[in-house]
Amino acid sequence: MGQLAVLGGDPAVITPREELFEWPILGAEEEAAVLTTMRKPSYLDFETVPAFESELKDWLGTEYVITESSGTHAVLGAMFACGVGQGDEVIVPASTYWASCVQAFTLRASVVFADIDPLTMNLDPADVERKITDRTKAIVVVHLLGYPVDMDAISAIARRHGIKVIEDASHAHGSLYRHRRVGTLGDIAAFSMCGKPLAIGEGGMIATNDPELHDRALAWGHNFRFHSGEVKSPELLRYAGLPLGGVTSRMHNLSAAIGRVQLRRFEERIKEIDKAMNYFWDLLADIPGLVAHRPPKDSGSTMGGWYNPHGVYLQERFEGLSVARFVEAIRAEGFHSWTRICIREPLHTHELFRSADIYNEGAPTNFVHTGGQPQGLGDLPVTESVRALTVPPFRRFDQDAIEMYAAAFRKVAENYKELIPGDRGDDSVVLDERGNG
Repeated sequence: MGQLAVLGGDPAVITPREELFEWPILGAEEEAAVLTTMRKPSYLDFETVPAFESELKDWLGTEYVITESSGTHAVLGAMFACGVGQGDEVIVPASTYWASCVQAFTLRASVVFADIDPLTMNLDPADVERKITDRTKAIVVVHLLGYPVDMDAISAIARRHGIKVIEDASHAHGSLYRHRRVGTLGDIAAFSMCGKPLAIGEGGMIATNDPELHDRALAWGHNFRFHSGEVKSPELLRYAGLPLGGVTSRMHNLSAAIGRVQLRRFEERIKEIDKAMNYFWDLLADIPGLVAHRPPKDSGSTMGGWYNPHGVYLQERFEGLSVARFVEAIRAEGFHSWTRICIREPLHTHELFRSADIYNEGAPTNFVHTGGQPQGLGDLPVTESVRALTVPPFRRFDQDAIEMYAAAFRKVAENYKELIPGDRGDDSVVLDERGNG
């Protein structure tokens, strides 16, 4: 395969095919839907969003769907729906994006981080159980990058302790867990739709089968819908008409217009993505140091739209070669890989969760109402030691292109010894403006 490009050789990716990575796929139908919505007599048409919600409900298979302004607000609404409040704790994986958990501060609750499985990079059920206290109100499971969490184990733990399970399914539109659709497995689920598998510009949604959770989520930030026609709880209806959260979290009509078109072709498109990504990883299956971040075949679990696909990097199989040096070599071969997009820094080490007094209460916000203690380096050994890197996010199946990019990864993996002398360690990675490296 020749000399590594980072050492002066020719790159393996001769003709880059970055158009295969473009997402979402937008065209004339989306443009027409947006223009139709804009041209209605009333910009708040009260038709587009309800229609999108109905279609999402049919697709997902839940009793209720509430569209939201963002995935971040969907998580907040789900937390409020579950009764999270002052002095409560929510358990969250430390290897996730901040929008899975910071919202707990708004409700004066505390975030407790649990460790992860080294290959799925999802919550470790055993560590979740160790983190439960009499203050635990909910577990926020994150189907990271589309990989379904071990929901049977998590749900069993939650039932034993009488706590709620919130699915952050923001990465996992269309994913299946043992043949069941992700987002229908916990008490309530939150989805983001900004740059995600089902991408509509900006937006999110809450899904649940529980009427009480539905009513509370709607009452939090949907004042126009907080009435007896949609909310049935007599206790909540005492406050009808005004949002309990003091916010407006409804989805914009233009986002819903795009979403309705995107949803029609979504299953067809993620089927092609799944074919492409599995073919890529099958080509590399014999490389022991690179582990595909995907469920086992024939498990009944799938990756949905393969949001930001990654591979787990087993550093010991490459004689200690840093993932940063490996990624540097991959970039030279023609694919701009990253080390763990959005999940590079374990959240339990960030000072926001350790020392920030956001509301000027005289103590760190994360502990002022619970008396907990900061978590830090050494507390979550798996989270702190996992190494991963991004792989080409194929959105279309092109056999020749997939084989070309797979050859680039194979070239670096099979010649890794040549990279060891110039290895400057993981701290040498260059971060972008969002903190990705």
